[in-house]
Amino acid sequence: MTDGLRGRLDAGDLRIGVVRSLFNRPVTEGLLDGALAVLDEAGATDVTVVDVEGAFETPLVAQTMAQAGYDAIVVLGAVVEGETDHYEHIAGRASEGLMRVMLDTGVPVSFGILTVRDPSHAFARSAPDEHNKGREAAEAAIRTADVLKQVSSRAVEQ
Repeated sequence: MTDGLRGRLDAGDLRIGVVRSLFNRPVTEGLLDGALAVLDEAGATDVTVVDVEGAFETPLVAQTMAQAGYDAIVVLGAVVEGETDHYEHIAGRASEGLMRVMLDTGVPVSFGILTVRDPSHAFARSAPDEHNKGREAAEAAIRTADVLKQVSSRAVEQ
């Protein structure tokens, strides 16, 4: 039996797209800072950040980036529950859309969109520390892109 594969945190040869929602900008700026820190730590040299108005727009931009040849896409946003059911519609449709992009294109799309009921939870998850969800989303995208390359190369070898 062989060891299981795990993606490495090495983005040196990856073209990375980052899609950031500007809605709830104080939160998404913290997420972006966290994501960019991880990308830098992982040696990423080809990173494009695209800002969109809200989380609802992220799937289309992520899809376009995937079709344009990006190796991985990090999506960042913050959807905070309010007085209407708008929260459920946006959070659900964004996550469904991003999953569809990933499955349809084969390009990893990490879900760094916070979906919270209390604004303080969004600020806590975008703070500049090791629990920053932007950091986690970037790491997930890098590791998934790498493990997909490993799986593909093993399939070719067999």
